[in-house]
Amino acid sequence: MSDAERPEDGDALPDETFEDEPRYCGYTEYRSGGGHPDLPRTGEGASGIEARVWDALYEVEDPEMPVSVVDLGLIYDVYVDRTSGEARVDMTLTYTGCPARDYLLSSVERAVENVDGVEDVLVNLLWSPEWSVEMVTEDGREALREFGVAI
Repeated sequence: MSDAERPEDGDALPDETFEDEPRYCGYTEYRSGGGHPDLPRTGEGASGIEARVWDALYEVEDPEMPVSVVDLGLIYDVYVDRTSGEARVDMTLTYTGCPARDYLLSSVERAVENVDGVEDVLVNLLWSPEWSVEMVTEDGREALREFGVAI
């Protein structure tokens, strides 16, 4: 298939299959690299109630493997209004169709609402930047290797 024949974003996909080339998915962004320079965030440098929220998040593990959501790179940020006790956790999932979505969101919410000083919790699910394996921390990589998963 020539470059002129390749589908553009939003174009319909060709019905034919090509033996020598991949099929393009209209819902997938094709680019190399990945990762985000500001991620993963781990709570390093946090103090007070924010540090306690990060500690609670380290206790929330992925339901399929013994790795915390922080070490998987799923937590993008934590904000706590020290006056009102309102906490917001910005997080993502490994992919949009994650079957553990509800479990992870509710587990994060429960963990944070149990932190002393937190009065209300908002778990803000983000899809940008998209998660990639580059966001897994070194501790997360080691835990995955011990579990038998190579990344």
